Amino acid sequence: MITFEQVSKSFGTKENEIKAVQDVSLEINKGEIFGVIGFSGAGKSTLLRLVNLLEQPTSGKIIVNDQQVNQLSQKELRKLRSRIGMIFQSFNLFSSRTVYGNIAYPLKLAGWTKNKIDERVKELLRFVALEDKADKYPENLSGGQKQRVGIARALATSPDILICDEATSALDPETTDEILSLLRRVNKEYSITIMLITHEMHVIKSICNRVAVMENGKVIEEGQVFDLFTKPQKKTTKNFIRSVLNDQLSYHLYEKLKKEQRGRMFRIIFKEGVSNEPILSRTCKRYEVDFNIIYGNINELQERLFGSLIVEFIGEEKEVQRVIEELAEIVELKEMIEYES
Repeated sequence: MITFEQVSKSFGTKENEIKAVQDVSLEINKGEIFGVIGFSGAGKSTLLRLVNLLEQPTSGKIIVNDQQVNQLSQKELRKLRSRIGMIFQSFNLFSSRTVYGNIAYPLKLAGWTKNKIDERVKELLRFVALEDKADKYPENLSGGQKQRVGIARALATSPDILICDEATSALDPETTDEILSLLRRVNKEYSITIMLITHEMHVIKSICNRVAVMENGKVIEEGQVFDLFTKPQKKTTKNFIRSVLNDQLSYHLYEKLKKEQRGRMFRIIFKEGVSNEPILSRTCKRYEVDFNIIYGNINELQERLFGSLIVEFIGEEKEVQRVIEELAEIVELKEMIEYES
């Protein structure tokens, strides 16, 4: 659906060159929701703008719907762009047009008849639950309502691909969840491929199938959301994940626990199939070892359970070791000898 082959994009002169995107290779499959996450300046916005050639790549290939976009004629490019909808952080609505007028605008440009426009706009107003706002102007809408108008407008010409540029970063948490729910409906009911960029791991966790993590213009990690959450490799990825899982002890609490420590302390990673079973109590009872859950929680990721707990095992060293060896066959364990930064 969307393929990046060793794509780079630089700005400036040779003396002052800024490498916004560096040798990125990615494949986004038809019908999936693919997220790109990174801190400010990571290159994710530039990468997004390369899809429909709002930015020209310096090198590499970008293939959309089996067409290499950086080799298309202007006429072919306009046709391709009509199949790609865009949603923006700042909504980008026309302040002088009503909600109805904003949604109708791309249809007018495409040459639709008045009756067809009316039919399509009303259909989309129902879809985004704004039938009663058709005659309102953007200044009379909340942030969430404005983004719903933006989504409806992006869907107007029935695109194959929807590109979301920080679509929820200007919204409060509750409204963010509502917009993410709406985007899931868009993906499911219209079978639209969604590529979104964000700096919020909550967005990735809530909606994406796969994710790429960017840093300094490069993709440093990429894969299924569940796999990245359960086995992050890079420090940046780990920091993003900790921001939503809330399974990290503060340094001061860690030091306090170390002083009070009666046994060995481990981080345990539970995955689907074991996260809802009493394996800790069952195993510890067998060897007369006590355990103390210090910190952690269980989360749902892509309709699968995943948990991370910090646990202290208290008992005779030989028996504790047997517990560790048995648990290691079922879950992932890492002894916390020093603070995890």
